[in-house]
Amino acid sequence: MLPSLFISHGAPLLALQPEATGPALRQLADSLPRPELILIVSAHWQSQALQISSAAQPDTWHDFYGFPQPLYQLRYPAPGAPGQARVIAEHLGNAGYPTQLNAQQPRDHGVWVPMLLMYPQADIPVLQLSLPYSATPEWLIGLGLALKDLRTKGVLVIGSGSLTHNLAELDWQAGKDNVADWAASFCQWLLARLESNDSGALQDYRRLAPHAVRNHPTDEHLLPLFFAYGAGGAMHPVHQGFSYGALAMDILRFD
Repeated sequence: MLPSLFISHGAPLLALQPEATGPALRQLADSLPRPELILIVSAHWQSQALQISSAAQPDTWHDFYGFPQPLYQLRYPAPGAPGQARVIAEHLGNAGYPTQLNAQQPRDHGVWVPMLLMYPQADIPVLQLSLPYSATPEWLIGLGLALKDLRTKGVLVIGSGSLTHNLAELDWQAGKDNVADWAASFCQWLLARLESNDSGALQDYRRLAPHAVRNHPTDEHLLPLFFAYGAGGAMHPVHQGFSYGALAMDILRFD
């Protein structure tokens, strides 16, 4: 059975400058059975209602500005899976999560950057679930739980975001060992609660975790973690580290 994963996808430059994270993602992919399908919730597709991508060949969306031109030349042409999107939407509807099909949504960099590093051949179908604006940690845990059985059917379930995400306080010149205390302490708290499977504390992280609001002024980059947590089992860290002094690059698997 495949695990579920949480991937901190970092800045878009990760696709060109993978540092330690890229090899960790590729090694993880090589260690897993080959998926039949990949299903991702990314921090970068938010919507009013829950939606699932249903295009046969979604476009690659360069949803960022001001980066080097070679980044805009990258494409991730993995196929979609319209039939499986309909099956998953029906299943989620029956589980109490009404889901709309969306055949126009392109793939944002929270999807294609990690997929380019994990499965560069782009030959595994990829579907994307949206992140509703109203989604809470509790709701996303339930959503993941509703899809947990897909892991026994060759589906790799992924939440793509970041354990920390305060772009206003990044140090773009920081070395890999120069990490802000407020970011490190938040990650340590979060990983300890994941390891002990303390679902109640995790759901109340904005009140209980140290420097929670400083690490996540808005919470869309942490919310995919709860989806992966709900779809998985015991947490195992795959990769840990920081970029730019405060941007966590953790990769977690839930078996």
